[in-house]
Amino acid sequence: MEKEDIEELRARVGCAAVLEHEGFAIDRKASTRRAVKFRRDYDIVIVIHEDRGWFDARSDAKGDVFALVSYLRGVGFPDALAAVGDLVAFQPAAPAWEKPARQAQAVASVAERWEHRKQPWRASATWTYLRRCRALPWQVISAAIEKGVLREGPYGSIWARHVDEDGTVIGWEERGPEWRGFSTGGAKSLFRFGGESAPRICVTEAAIDALSLAAIEGMRTDSLYVSTGGGWSPLTAQALELLASQRETHMVAATDNNVQGEVFADRIRQMADGAGCDFSRLRPQSEDWNEELKRMRERGELPHTRTTHQG
Repeated sequence: MEKEDIEELRARVGCAAVLEHEGFAIDRKASTRRAVKFRRDYDIVIVIHEDRGWFDARSDAKGDVFALVSYLRGVGFPDALAAVGDLVAFQPAAPAWEKPARQAQAVASVAERWEHRKQPWRASATWTYLRRCRALPWQVISAAIEKGVLREGPYGSIWARHVDEDGTVIGWEERGPEWRGFSTGGAKSLFRFGGESAPRICVTEAAIDALSLAAIEGMRTDSLYVSTGGGWSPLTAQALELLASQRETHMVAATDNNVQGEVFADRIRQMADGAGCDFSRLRPQSEDWNEELKRMRERGELPHTRTTHQG
């Protein structure tokens, strides 16, 4: 097949068509226009670049539509080429977005947009969301505000800051009563809450979980609570490797109590082994730490959220 024909196939068949044909379905609640999440049992594939690219949420696999077929079926390029050709007339279901796409316009830089937003304050919509919907104690919310890691998002949502190695804002997790996502144009690294030089690194999958675990543990002074934002980007891996390489580090895989959490925990275990640092697995009894916090509040078991130190 000529190169022009291959490029035409790549343009006519999107990744969504391949995934739907292979039995995947869109996870609408966890998808955005820029990143559409597809699930098939425990498999998760994120489609990006307007249906022209993809990556596996649990591995480093990524690429174009041909690479996707090769990855899912375990075949070479010629067979992948034929499979994509068979899907030229296949029309996948389109996500039913609530709002129409906005016209392209100049977007302020990530850092500028972050600085433009206010910090939460007592009785603000975001404060109320964190207290009532997420069960976070006021002491933890206040400490996070003092650290400068939270911002007021639209409609009572929360923005949780991700920074690079120099501490520069490069993106943020977005969570609200009816919304979850990541900053447009931003990059995932790590959300950080606690002592930057703390030896105990607790790795969670969401900023809300990092704050919840901090609340459950009484904001231990020997701990840095971090979140990967539900992904595992190269910047995330680089940041965790740097933390693991520090002297006397103890890496704690505090990821969710499910299959994806175990996959992430195994990656952290391998990273700790490579760095020669201590490792432990910390699981919530519930699926994640925020659910654990809510159940503890219902049972009246929340500790006093004063800063504590544990050896």
